[in-house]
Amino acid sequence: MNGEETRVSRRDFLGVSAGAAALLAAAPGVASARTQRKSVRLRLGGPLFEKYEGPDAWVRAVKKLGYRAAYCPVGANASDDVVTAYADAAKKADIVIAEVGAWSNPISPDEKTRNNALAKCRRQLHLADRIGANCCVNIAGSRGKLWDGPSAENFTKETFDMIVETTRAIIDEVKPTRTYFTLETMPWAYPDSPESYLRLFKAIDRKRFAVHLDPANLLCSPQRYFGSGKLIRECFRKLGPHIRSCHAKDILLQEKLTTHLDEVRPGLGGLDYDTFLKELSRFPETPLMLEHLPNAAEYDLAAAHIRSVAKTAGLSFGEQGS
Repeated sequence: MNGEETRVSRRDFLGVSAGAAALLAAAPGVASARTQRKSVRLRLGGPLFEKYEGPDAWVRAVKKLGYRAAYCPVGANASDDVVTAYADAAKKADIVIAEVGAWSNPISPDEKTRNNALAKCRRQLHLADRIGANCCVNIAGSRGKLWDGPSAENFTKETFDMIVETTRAIIDEVKPTRTYFTLETMPWAYPDSPESYLRLFKAIDRKRFAVHLDPANLLCSPQRYFGSGKLIRECFRKLGPHIRSCHAKDILLQEKLTTHLDEVRPGLGGLDYDTFLKELSRFPETPLMLEHLPNAAEYDLAAAHIRSVAKTAGLSFGEQGS
């Protein structure tokens, strides 16, 4: 090949390469992460303050807030007809019923408290299965005086084994077929990390046991606080396919000794919501549920912040206000 042929070949090659690069850039399979995320519609939800009567009014109240997920709208005593009516209305309106709370202490050192908690867990798990909620959620409990408080016994092998057996017993008795029983992550009780949750998940070994993620509850030290993005990525790497619902809160590290961490409205703390939403976008049907705020105005502000972070990341919650 002579020099001129070489130069022509190079020009041709460069032209073809530029064209190929342009085609590749436009191809859906190789679009930038930002472009890919634009088509992902996440699900945000929260409590309702508006009064409603019946499934149709409930759907309107949920959609009025731009939510595509909701807390369970009925109690365990609701008739089958009522439960079915709400489940059908949610499906028709593309609203995911994210979770049914079973907040109680099934490992309490007090026998009466423990038995009442176990009964509540079974009752609420049954409700979640009847209405087709993503999950029934509780904390593992505490061996201390407060049902959700710290105790040195919370981190013993005995307590770990107690959580395993208690959770198995709840699932085995109810035998859910449409929902999952989950344990919310906590700062001072198992599961308190991605690692301990994975160990629990494997030890419980039930098809209808899954994961509930509240990353704010895991930020229990300055090290975790400043590394929240890394921790969130680890949670989704180890637990992502098994997460059925997430809570949306925030936490603020105060500038006073010793360590003070306070729960605050999303946007007022240090939780890395950019990473949280990007990781969640890999599992877009997993709902993100606002909680623990005092009034509707605070929830509006929290939702606005999360939607703003999502927009910057090229994500959407798929409804008005997104």
